[in-house]
Amino acid sequence: MTEMTYRRLGDSGLVVSVVGIGCNNFGPRVDLEGTRAVVEAALDVGINFFDSADIYGKGGSEELLGQVLKGRWDDVVIATKFGMDMDGRNGPDHGARGARRYIMRAVEASLRRLGTDHIDLYQFHEPDPGTPIDETLAALDDLVTAGKVRYLGNSNFSGWQIADADWTARSRGQTRFISAQNHYSLVERGVEAEVVPACERFGLGLLPFYPLANGLLTGKYKRGEAAPPGSRLAGGGRYTARLAAAEWDTIEALEAYAADRGLTLLQVAIGGLAAQPAVTSVIAGATTPDQVRANAQAGAWQPGVDDLAALREVLTR
Repeated sequence: MTEMTYRRLGDSGLVVSVVGIGCNNFGPRVDLEGTRAVVEAALDVGINFFDSADIYGKGGSEELLGQVLKGRWDDVVIATKFGMDMDGRNGPDHGARGARRYIMRAVEASLRRLGTDHIDLYQFHEPDPGTPIDETLAALDDLVTAGKVRYLGNSNFSGWQIADADWTARSRGQTRFISAQNHYSLVERGVEAEVVPACERFGLGLLPFYPLANGLLTGKYKRGEAAPPGSRLAGGGRYTARLAAAEWDTIEALEAYAADRGLTLLQVAIGGLAAQPAVTSVIAGATTPDQVRANAQAGAWQPGVDDLAALREVLTR
């Protein structure tokens, strides 16, 4: 069995596996039995971190996760999110999804679907430009005080928004965000400009989503070739365009880097990303137990100093 490693999330006491399970496929693509198989495989390899959101399957992901993990809440870290458009399922919100009124409804709905009395990490899924961050943080702080939420995180925040939220919470004596979840992979590195430095400065753990660039970093796709049948990008249309627009020079350079070290591209994509500054856990979606085991094995690769220097050289060419 792959030996899983664990890290503290940011400067908090919350400890999570270096590879997490993104639960966005539960419901839309994976049914109850499929979800059970993925979760059991994750627990078998030592993954304890499961990341969902109310928007995933419009509540379906949380419901399936709650059914499968019933009675085992002490063995896992459950993260979920609020703040995206639920099409009125949390009542009329008029776009004010960072507001106290909305947050109180959203958390109760997530707790009900999950079938638990607390959420380990409750994340603000995207900024609400119309609601002051101090209102959002005050409401979230109340949830922590009430024991319904244990830790707080943000998602899709910019660097200045992370800094603003941290200053606001500290100055008011409120619970701070301990994590930031953003799009980050070895071919999508925009967060390195501002978000990564902000996470390092303010003690947040970075949780990359889409670490495999929609499958482009799994090794199954090749320049100029059609996507394999049944793969994520095999739908034609916009998927074909995405393949054509991929950063093939970088992908092929990463493949050569992996081959030189006797590694797979998947190992470099997950293990290499996990070794980047501020990164705590790499959130990878999975639809089968085999994918879970492969992701866990990939996360076990820990690049040395020379490996990291060579990887930086590949990425900055």
